[in-house]
Amino acid sequence: MRISIDSDVCIGAGQCALTAPDVFTQDDDGFGMVVAGQEDPAGHPLAREAARACPVRAISVDGA
Repeated sequence: MRISIDSDVCIGAGQCALTAPDVFTQDDDGFGMVVAGQEDPAGHPLAREAARACPVRAISVDGA
């Protein structure tokens, strides 16, 4: 499975980091990013919930 954040769409609302802090964080400018070192971040139980919480749908979780 794969997870990605469209940096052209992200507005830095932070809902991803609030919903799944083990998977997402925010960079120095406040935009969302996947936490480094996660073996399978898309497989995290809250990854899809965080994608749904994004107000601009900048996060995609692909795979089964």
